Amino acid sequence: MSKSDTILKLLQGCNSLQRLQKIHAHVITNGLQHHPAISTKLVHFCAVSVSGSLSYAQLLFHHIDNPQTQAWNSIIRGFANSPSPLQSILYYNDMFSSLVSRPDTFTFSFVLKACERVKAENKCREVHGTIIRCGYERDVVVCTNLVRSYVGNGFIGVAKKVFDDMSEKDLVSWNSMISCYSQAGFHYEALKVYDEMKNENVGLDGFTLVGLLSSCAHVGALNVGVNLHRIACEEGFVKNVYVGNALIDMYAKCGCLDDAFCVFDSMQKRDVFTWNSMIVGYGVHGHGDGAISFFRQMLMAGVQPNSITFLGLLCGCSHQGLVEEGVEYFHMMNTEFNLKPGIKHYGCMVDLFGRAGKLEKALDMIRTSPSQDDPVLWRTLLGSCKIHKNVKIGEIAMRNLVQLGASNAGDYILLAAIYAGAKDTDGIAKMRKLIKSQGIKTTPGWSWIEVGDQIHKFVVDDKSHPDFVEIYHKLREVISQAALLGYVPEESLISEAGLITEECLETSTSYHSEKLAIAFGLARTPKGTSIRIVKNLRVCKDCHSFTKYVSKAFNREIIVRDRVRFHHFKGGVCSCKDYW
Repeated sequence: MSKSDTILKLLQGCNSLQRLQKIHAHVITNGLQHHPAISTKLVHFCAVSVSGSLSYAQLLFHHIDNPQTQAWNSIIRGFANSPSPLQSILYYNDMFSSLVSRPDTFTFSFVLKACERVKAENKCREVHGTIIRCGYERDVVVCTNLVRSYVGNGFIGVAKKVFDDMSEKDLVSWNSMISCYSQAGFHYEALKVYDEMKNENVGLDGFTLVGLLSSCAHVGALNVGVNLHRIACEEGFVKNVYVGNALIDMYAKCGCLDDAFCVFDSMQKRDVFTWNSMIVGYGVHGHGDGAISFFRQMLMAGVQPNSITFLGLLCGCSHQGLVEEGVEYFHMMNTEFNLKPGIKHYGCMVDLFGRAGKLEKALDMIRTSPSQDDPVLWRTLLGSCKIHKNVKIGEIAMRNLVQLGASNAGDYILLAAIYAGAKDTDGIAKMRKLIKSQGIKTTPGWSWIEVGDQIHKFVVDDKSHPDFVEIYHKLREVISQAALLGYVPEESLISEAGLITEECLETSTSYHSEKLAIAFGLARTPKGTSIRIVKNLRVCKDCHSFTKYVSKAFNREIIVRDRVRFHHFKGGVCSCKDYW
């Protein structure tokens, strides 16, 4: 066996940088430092291996006279996955300047990864042009990575066009498109890609299921999620811990805690994410005691909690009014688990004290937090002031939001509601004037409802649905039935302030998105079945009252997930006990 063959064999079994440096010394003493295969192997180990060193890879690379494509790929790949991905793009540029080596599938894939991480949108477009000129526009691997890079740079439409134009798509391509949509928040579109997959008779795997279940969780697509659960069982993917975690998250976010527990109970292997999914699930449903119970079981199982665990605990304590327990767990983070509370944990504590009417303590919590200039904390306090009609602290919260330059329409509406509760007509007039004079816009409100395996989206006074005539007719009937039981629309704040809620600044004749979704659900689902709705904003007082009466009038359980928590309406009562 020749010396070069011996060294190549040694490199093949190399598993540490120290061993590689010894081999490198052997290469130099034998005069083989310019051997192309050996040089390339040395660079590859240092650039790509977890035991390697990018600085050493650079040293080796710059001593190669004419690096071949494989060597370029190693250095480009190494930096694309490193804390300095811009270096990957610079090496890619150098490769083209050298005019010696030509890029291949791997070159384009690695540099596109770097473009995604650096957010180099112009470079991404440039690389796309080079891909076409070099004849790689039909390469399934390159196009899949191009899709990811475009999504990472915010060009969702361009990414979908690249995907649609692919002459050949493998399962990785489909998974990438679903994952990209899901991670970018385009959950409805992710589920549409799944419809295309089914039409193309493409199978699925664990990655497909995790991406789709995540989107089902976000839009409340329970029926689609249940069908995916059935497929996971049939194909044996349900034993995969990531699929199991995604199923728990989906059921919890769709308002089905019992089903989430069934999945949890059947899992043979559980990790911290499994426990967190249950704890957070119980927390956002307002079951603080349930979240605490799972936390204790988690510790008994020997699983170390993390910051997400405590977010679920504090959220549950806040919604259930467990002040002492919440304070205990907040301090436990640092004292027992060496976890530093983040801004979200402080936000939960402000919410905990605020909901319980301990507004001074909530104010002190903000002032002692390391992030008292974070608008989320002051906005949380402002929301609590609305519950307890505290004008003084509400004005303090609003003043801080204005000073931070972070005030929005929702904040002014909250303060107007506080003034309305205190019968302060001057304050209401001041808020109305501010909103009009500054042209402040509210966040458009929308509601999603799943009927069958289709998601329907509604906005305020929506007439875009093909069946809007039937929906409005049904809604007028529903309002009449609710009124017979005592429902009275909330008119006072509307007439005094010219406001309704964060959802809109329309007149009292406006039909909010969840009312339209409820009417559609009642018209299109069998009697006695539950109606599930997902909202992007906090449910307003009028819609909350309306939904309670509808649940009683039509003998339906109505589950609403708003921006803050779950509301389970049944028999005229809400699980939040009118405290949200």
